[in-house]
Amino acid sequence: MIRIAAVGDIHLGPDNVEPLASSLRSVDDDADVLLLAGDLTRHGTREEADLVCRAVADVQVPVVAVLGNHDHHSDEADAVTRSLSSAGITVLEGETAVLDLPGGTLGVAGTKGFGGGFAGACASEFGEPEMKAFVRHTVDIADQLCRRLAELDTDVRVALLHYSPVEDTLRGERLEIFPFLGSYLLAEAIDRAGADLALHGHAHAGVEHGVTPGGTRVRNVAMPVIRSSYRVYELEPAVTATR
Repeated sequence: MIRIAAVGDIHLGPDNVEPLASSLRSVDDDADVLLLAGDLTRHGTREEADLVCRAVADVQVPVVAVLGNHDHHSDEADAVTRSLSSAGITVLEGETAVLDLPGGTLGVAGTKGFGGGFAGACASEFGEPEMKAFVRHTVDIADQLCRRLAELDTDVRVALLHYSPVEDTLRGERLEIFPFLGSYLLAEAIDRAGADLALHGHAHAGVEHGVTPGGTRVRNVAMPVIRSSYRVYELEPAVTATR
């Protein structure tokens, strides 16, 4: 059994770093790894990334993260990544992490993801260059996610995203903004390669539970959704259950 603690959209600033740091001190007892599903900062500055490092300073289990749209806002994503990495946080963007944990090996394929919408109401790679670039970005990310998941030869495989791969976990959000919250291409990538669990954030007004068309469990771990500093999932090969 592998115990995964996960949270996204912590949006750290000077006013909330200490409460989160305090609540994260229990994660070592509850889980074998902590996964962060993006939007770790408010405006994507190096200073805010340093606050994330402070928040996880006492966490002893491995910490793996992806960035979110807020973490890109100030065009300092590289500096944010360097700060997080200096604190021992593994930051993934189109990459994988393999962890040898007490319950087995965990493979994490991580990417920010992107928008575009879902089957029947999605953007297409047609028309103006700006629209083509928007959709192509999601296509490239999804293709990369599929390749990285397929490369993992571990007991459990997890897709770690910021944007949602399914509509299920967006229920509660306004329909008009669904195309900016995720893309069905991410779910297609997950189903082609196979995964035991997909985690994302971004949809603050959504719900926790969803599933891809191929049957992969999807969990929205945005802090405003789970209303906790993290949620723990216990995974075995082909079996996922919420603690």
